[in-house]
Amino acid sequence: MEQQNPTKKEGLMKAFYNETYYERNNNYINEFSLTLLWSVSVSMFPFGGFIGSLMVGPLVNKLGRKGTLLFNNIFSIVPAILMGCSEVARSFEMIIVSRLLVGICAGLSSNVVPMYLGELAPKNLRGALGVVPQVFITIGILVAQIFGLRSLLANKEGWPILLGLTGIPAALQLLFLPFFPESPRYLLIQKKDEVAARNALKRLRGWDDVGSEMEEIWQEDEAEKAAGFISVLKLFSMRSLRWQVISIIILMGGQQLSGVNAIYYYADQIYLSAGVNDHDVQYVTVGTGAVNVLMTVCAVFVVELLGRRVLLLLGFSVCFTACCVLTAALALQDTISWMPYVSITCIISYVIGHALGPSPIPALLITEIFLQSSRPSAFMVGGSIHWLSNFTVGLIFPFIQVGLGPYSFIIFAVICLLTTVYIFQVVPETKAKTFMEINQIFTKMNKVSEVHPEKEELKDFPVSASGTNSSRGAC
Repeated sequence: MEQQNPTKKEGLMKAFYNETYYERNNNYINEFSLTLLWSVSVSMFPFGGFIGSLMVGPLVNKLGRKGTLLFNNIFSIVPAILMGCSEVARSFEMIIVSRLLVGICAGLSSNVVPMYLGELAPKNLRGALGVVPQVFITIGILVAQIFGLRSLLANKEGWPILLGLTGIPAALQLLFLPFFPESPRYLLIQKKDEVAARNALKRLRGWDDVGSEMEEIWQEDEAEKAAGFISVLKLFSMRSLRWQVISIIILMGGQQLSGVNAIYYYADQIYLSAGVNDHDVQYVTVGTGAVNVLMTVCAVFVVELLGRRVLLLLGFSVCFTACCVLTAALALQDTISWMPYVSITCIISYVIGHALGPSPIPALLITEIFLQSSRPSAFMVGGSIHWLSNFTVGLIFPFIQVGLGPYSFIIFAVICLLTTVYIFQVVPETKAKTFMEINQIFTKMNKVSEVHPEKEELKDFPVSASGTNSSRGAC
């Protein structure tokens, strides 16, 4: 997720667009065309994210999880070079194209990284490792905020360097990722390479006795043999996956439509109204980013203690409360002198709530509630909802803000409340459960215990050797 504020960086980019256009045509872009060009530049990122999400399934099945991540670096290094050279080349088109390519990179990595880590992790650490990608996303946002200070790179000379820095993490991944193993589940279930899967597990665990984990993966493979690869269309048509699909749509939509981008949009305005001078607002914004990092790190340590469901309920509840109070505070800030400080408290509270649950947990749950054959398509659906919702908020929020002003947060409060109610009623706890145990919970929810295995992804997996034989006999 990309969080933007209308800051000096936007002014620098618009000035570059205008200067470049003037050099070509001897006149400046009119205000409408300039705004349109900037809007296209901004919207290219979530649009690219949507395209990247659609590429997840084919790539992870063809190249593997690790192979897809290595391939994905193309979509980071190439645009970093293009953006870094855009000022010298005097081409704002290079920036627009680069935004699309970086979006594709983000769309792929935001889906494949949680999938890869979730399949590597032992069940007692799966939640913590599943939150780690969000930790590095928040660190990335914080680093960008720091380098984006006017005294560093947010100036006329430094902005091309700031844009070009995006290629550094990709270069580091190209250097180090080849030394890591491929997902054992991918190797065993999809490539049918038991030796490679066992060796990968031994490297990951640090010991030779991986028989119990191999058996659990074999059980998953046995339960899925009749299904084969499950496409997106089949994902929506299968009754055995009904509540899983609905859940990821609600969670990924709720994550982006809960108002997080609107909070960051309003942050500078609220800080200014509280008496922070214009020059110092950027430092307060960096402080907010640091809180975001800190709370996401906390989520890593508590996700296995409290569970996914509790963090989601807590996070969305805090966001709901913050949106309600912020609406009242913004409406009254011109009449009550201390209201801006209430608004700042609401922003910090919202950031804390979102960092604990809505930001890190949904992608983790996609890994946990789907089996190997349907997981890539599930990430395609979840990723598409994520980026389309991000794109929609970016497109319509300025109009909502003009029409409703501070009362726009009522819409986000309602979405947070509805998402909280859905989680409370439907989403089960997945902490410390194997993928098969989690899917048995959904098998009962979907009421598919009597379905024919050749038509559905799931059936009751065997709990003993005799059960295995009887199941195979029944087939």
